[in-house]
Amino acid sequence: MFAEIAPRYDFLNHLLSAGVDIYWRRRTASRVLPLPEGPILDVCAGTGDLSFALNRRFRGKRRIVATDFCRPMLAIGRRKALKQRCEPIAWLEADTLQLPFPDDTFALVCVAFGLRNVADTDAGLAEMVRTTKPGGKVAILEFTLPRGVLGKLYAWYFHRVLPRIGQALAGNRYSAYNYLPASVSEFPQYEGLCRRMEAAGLHSAVFFPMTFGIATLYIGSK
Repeated sequence: MFAEIAPRYDFLNHLLSAGVDIYWRRRTASRVLPLPEGPILDVCAGTGDLSFALNRRFRGKRRIVATDFCRPMLAIGRRKALKQRCEPIAWLEADTLQLPFPDDTFALVCVAFGLRNVADTDAGLAEMVRTTKPGGKVAILEFTLPRGVLGKLYAWYFHRVLPRIGQALAGNRYSAYNYLPASVSEFPQYEGLCRRMEAAGLHSAVFFPMTFGIATLYIGSK
């Protein structure tokens, strides 16, 4: 599914979010501070937009490793990195459930809109925590369903309108934008995900809703 939409993935994300997804990643790159010394791992990195936001925030002074199981997504990320001359970013095909890194390696392990696509959320969290160094952080940027009256209006758009637009623009019968609403609805949100993060070994997990709760940033410390 993701390999099929890889060529238009960035375009569709920016279009369907009216460009707000760029702001969400920039906020994430700022909110994670302060961090200890050390490299950064971006799992389920896709085409690398969060990695690029972090690289800009740290002005190229941190080594960033971007991993994903989808080779076409990573290929696009590599091409973007060459154009932007992002030398500190390394691209690696890897499964988030079996990360090929030693324990306690990274100052920050992060993911944007990818953890809900991992087959086992808790196992994915455990791997993210395992590879985070003591004093480091885990950050998760994910779609959420707004609360209150706005939530009902957004749910209608999210379930009825967005999939049809995404399907038409992606040019396939069952695009990731059909899958998106169902996966977001089933994924733990707000306090629920914070509890899962703490159960995985983090402490002081907090969440920051953005754009009325359409997306939420979760941060926990190890």
